[in-house]
Amino acid sequence: MARSAQPVSSLPGVAAAFLVAALILGTLAAVALRTEAGHGFSSSDWAALKFTLTQAVLSAVISVALAVPVARALARRRFPGRSLLIALLGAPFILPVIVAILGLLQVFGRAGWISDVLVYFGASPIRIYGLHGVVLAHVFFNLPLATRLILQGWQEVPSERFRLAAQLGCDGKALFRLIELPMLARILPGALAVIFAICLTSFAVALTLGGGPRATTIELAIYQAFTYDFDLGRAALLSALQLTLTAAAAFAALKLSRGEGFGAGLERAIQRWDGGAPVADILWISLATLFLLLPLSAVVLSGLSGLFLVPFIVLKAALVSVAVAVASTVILLLLALPMAAAIAVRRHSVVELAGILGLAASPLVIGTGLFIIIRPWANPSDLALPVTALVNAAMALPFALRILVPAARDTVSRHGRLALSLNMEGWVFFSRVLIPRMRPQIGFAAGLAAALSMGDLGVIALFADPEIATLPLQIYRLMGAYKMQAAAGGALLLLVLSMALFWILDRGGRWHAEA
Repeated sequence: MARSAQPVSSLPGVAAAFLVAALILGTLAAVALRTEAGHGFSSSDWAALKFTLTQAVLSAVISVALAVPVARALARRRFPGRSLLIALLGAPFILPVIVAILGLLQVFGRAGWISDVLVYFGASPIRIYGLHGVVLAHVFFNLPLATRLILQGWQEVPSERFRLAAQLGCDGKALFRLIELPMLARILPGALAVIFAICLTSFAVALTLGGGPRATTIELAIYQAFTYDFDLGRAALLSALQLTLTAAAAFAALKLSRGEGFGAGLERAIQRWDGGAPVADILWISLATLFLLLPLSAVVLSGLSGLFLVPFIVLKAALVSVAVAVASTVILLLLALPMAAAIAVRRHSVVELAGILGLAASPLVIGTGLFIIIRPWANPSDLALPVTALVNAAMALPFALRILVPAARDTVSRHGRLALSLNMEGWVFFSRVLIPRMRPQIGFAAGLAAALSMGDLGVIALFADPEIATLPLQIYRLMGAYKMQAAAGGALLLLVLSMALFWILDRGGRWHAEA
């Protein structure tokens, strides 16, 4: 049976999906082919594997354990600024990692605010480097994500469940046992798997806070195999191991995130009658807010004075980062828009699969494969910036499709038949109907991609030479030279540029957007 006519062709989306699959699977194949059969794991490799799994498990468990009372408090309380606070919980996702690390050092480091208070009272300062520092940084990034995921679970419980519980006289403990605990049993495994997968591929955190051979992740070991030993066989072997772990974690996250909910309700506003322990709820919300805002405040305060100490090379790196972010955003839109249209009109499973490949592949592993492919033909350092922009676009693609596909499906279902009756097909429908209707989502996806690219400290570390550096890499070099004031000034500049790019693109997409 022939398929019904569609207002836009899915062929460009299929072609874009093929390019994405070729990039990711081709680089992974290059890594696999480079892996030497006789090249076994050394004791340091096993130590890196052990540390990677240990920090990922601890980070996921602590993040989710702390997020449960915070999400419960937000679900039970209504207060001025609640919506703003929930929106701020999404900020660490687009926050440059190097900026957050500098903020954490200002607050929790050996010379940080908390250590100063401890020393004043005669205690020893905090030692942030090592396992506890890596876990602390991962909790900072993932506690807000876990809170949003768990809070969404509370918001999906029909209001009728709480009303019935109140009519039956259920107290707080009974309500938790009958309603909240089953919801948490459905939500928490998926949240744990997602955060575990994210922490597996964390590179910049381990690079800056790892603290030696005992605190080396697999990704950091890959980087060290390149930069210090130039052992491509060992790097390829570690990359294959990293791919296996990441793919398994991503698969577990997708499987565990599914599950039966509480069913549909009448979509009434949720009212709760278990208003007990207000002091505890206020305390959890306040602590989470302080934990989120203190490092950002530290970056701003130290960065204001450090701006005057920023060398010219940092300003040059800032321009390079902006150029890479713009190029990455353009590449992303060229791939994501036709893929979203193809998924909307044909529901291509192949296109959807290509769109989520980025979740199962580490950017450092892809960078390793590209290095292996490029090296026989050209100097990889000469292509550092284009390769960085391309990999950043591929890594942002899964998130962009999650934003774009629902809007594309809605537009096709609402206006597809009318467009066909008016002979508005192909490029005409794509440019005059689909794109204008999706402008808010396009702006948001573009802003997200630009902010993520601005803060990336991954692939560029493999390819860059002393003359070429993005702003995050230049800040890391300043930190390595113990020029902390200049690094703080660069971090503030990076924070402002990242947020400005996100705001400009997001706001531009919503400017005069059609309803």
